[in-house]
Amino acid sequence: MNILIKNAKIVDCVQNFIGDVLVEGGRIKEVAKSINKEGVEVVDAKGLTLMPTFIDTHAHFREPGLTWKEDIETGSKAAVKGGFTGVCLMANTKPICSSKEVLEEVRRRGKEVGLADLHQCLSITKNFDGKTLEHLDELRDDKEIKAISDDGVGVGNGKVMHDALLKAKEYGWVVMSHAETSEFSRMDMRAAENMMTWRDVELCKLTGGRLHMCHVSTKESMEYIINAKLLGTNVTCEVTPHHIALTREVNDYRVNPPIREKEDVAYLINAIKTGMVDCIGTDHAPHTEEEKKKGSPGMVGLETAFSICYTTLVKENGLSLNKLSEIMSKNPSEILGMNKGTLGIGRDGDLVLVDLDKKVKIDSESFASKGHNTPFNGMEYYGEVQMTIKGGKIVYKK
Repeated sequence: MNILIKNAKIVDCVQNFIGDVLVEGGRIKEVAKSINKEGVEVVDAKGLTLMPTFIDTHAHFREPGLTWKEDIETGSKAAVKGGFTGVCLMANTKPICSSKEVLEEVRRRGKEVGLADLHQCLSITKNFDGKTLEHLDELRDDKEIKAISDDGVGVGNGKVMHDALLKAKEYGWVVMSHAETSEFSRMDMRAAENMMTWRDVELCKLTGGRLHMCHVSTKESMEYIINAKLLGTNVTCEVTPHHIALTREVNDYRVNPPIREKEDVAYLINAIKTGMVDCIGTDHAPHTEEEKKKGSPGMVGLETAFSICYTTLVKENGLSLNKLSEIMSKNPSEILGMNKGTLGIGRDGDLVLVDLDKKVKIDSESFASKGHNTPFNGMEYYGEVQMTIKGGKIVYKK
């Protein structure tokens, strides 16, 4: 698909100027102060900011098996409404994604819907049993696998996690860790996260495997990760929008890991500003109203992520828009091996137009997601997605 975006403020991890972007054949063809081209769709973006679309390292689309919460079509619609065209899906579907059959079904559905590029995680242990890794060997030649995760449960056995990191290293995969020591979950969720984070970081050092720490929420866990990074350890990490925008003192909405103290939030934001946080992962986790009443942890996040991160990090804490693009687009794209994330020539023509001056009042009833479970309903943030383009094709327009 061919499209020319004109007169936009062009921003990615390194660029910031007024100009035009041309997409031809689904890839970025030219970026310049002025481009004239006949025979292409033209969008006048004066007054708007053009960025590479966002990539989510952590989401749950609930298909197969849990589609009353969400499905690939509604999840994809939520993604593009939020400016995302790349999403990494966790394996806690029903059945759990431990087989070629489930992988292929999700891939087929993702291509059928065609709104976003979906990467389906393979489970670390077979059916989350906490011990069996043979399915990893069976799928070692699947070139589409980029990451494995037991997110939602975590791998309790240290030796199993050690062996999984070694296998993933051999096969070129990243291991995404849900840091929660189950024995401590009921008594101290802070200790549960911190102990598992420390263990997995040490195992990463020991094996040399690629480790990605999901939804880091405590200052202690982040400190372990920072210290490991400074030693050259092959570890990356994500934080969620809700763990940097909310504090337990103000809003104790039930998510896992929990909303933390203001000291934790300040530490996470400082880690972002100093370049120690690699990316934003929304942990988009749709539930029904009845499930939330019964205590199911989680919230939807794809449609609100940019405005929350832009307001919290850029407007309130002085982060540059270039740095926000780096952690929402460039870095997650690299972690997942996608040809997206910057406005470089030859990259996928995946672009998002945002109105940075627009103040948005979050209305969960207007979500494209089946899930309306959010603590942000009624809150106001700056930055609204006006248009999302995937491969040169408009897939969302406000």
